[in-house]
Amino acid sequence: MKKVHIFNAGPCVLPESALDAGVQALQDFRGTGMSVLEISHRTKEWDAVMDETRALWKELLNIPDTHEVVFFGGGASMGFLLVAMNFLRTRAAYLETGVWARKALKEAKGLGDAYAVASSADRTYSYIPEFTIPSDVDYFHITTNNTIYGTSIKEDLDSPVPLIADMSSDIMTRRVDVSKYAMIYGGAQKNVGTSGVSFAIVRKDLLEGRDKYIPTMLDLKTYVDNGSMFNTPPVFPIFIMNETLKWLKAQGGIDAMHALDEKKAAMLYDEIDRNSLFAGTADKKDRSIMNVCFVPSPGKEHLEAGFLEFAKAHKIVGIKGHRSVGGFRASIYNACPIESVRALVDCMREWEEINR
Repeated sequence: MKKVHIFNAGPCVLPESALDAGVQALQDFRGTGMSVLEISHRTKEWDAVMDETRALWKELLNIPDTHEVVFFGGGASMGFLLVAMNFLRTRAAYLETGVWARKALKEAKGLGDAYAVASSADRTYSYIPEFTIPSDVDYFHITTNNTIYGTSIKEDLDSPVPLIADMSSDIMTRRVDVSKYAMIYGGAQKNVGTSGVSFAIVRKDLLEGRDKYIPTMLDLKTYVDNGSMFNTPPVFPIFIMNETLKWLKAQGGIDAMHALDEKKAAMLYDEIDRNSLFAGTADKKDRSIMNVCFVPSPGKEHLEAGFLEFAKAHKIVGIKGHRSVGGFRASIYNACPIESVRALVDCMREWEEINR
């Protein structure tokens, strides 16, 4: 059992079953007599993990045969470069909804013509701006959940051009129509594992017939053609991803998880809206169910540091807001138990009673 309530933005809280399996695998990987850290990735035992992990992705998200799942290192930040390297030919359009969206755009600008169709920077990225998807670009890029600011795009867009989405922090939290996307990618360390491995779901036909050289390790086709094992993959993070996805399936899959995530978020937002000491920062219609961001109410700013210490004393960790915005942030990813959310709500209520 966890000794603290973990609300870290990433690496995230993990299922107990994944942690237990990881400890066992560190000592003896599936009866081989070797640690998972020592096993060759060119063995049938490791092939079985890779095959099962891909199969779980395809089953849980109902991924069509037109798309393939690949794994790579470098986080979503590497994904920013992979997107531009593989899909930018003449011009690309981005929706700027936060720091990570802005960084993705920066990588594209470094390789060609790319621009933001809309931005919410004018109000510290506290909302999803209105936008129109252009029809004369190679692709349109979105960040579906903004971890620093607590906003999200909650539906699959109909796009006249290839749609690419960074889903680092909300993948596997709602049903997604994968067929609408040219590529979905992200780091694993929010909902599908730990840091060290990233995922991409790529429409395979878009990787054919390209007329420019792409460095081997930046070419998504390298990963598709070689089962993500052109070179040694991040073995242990993929193992933890495998166990996390098995846990997710055992919970009832994405629909069951989405219902629980909605319940956790509603519980916490209700308390923020009720409590006289706190105020939400994101527009209500755009609130994320993964990253709940809030600040002290006007006139109560002097209580910020005290609440962080008070929460820590109640074994609540990871709620300090990102250094660029301050305040508080509770990341309630899939494996965050509802009991932890209740503990945070109770702590907020107790803090209000003390500071009336």
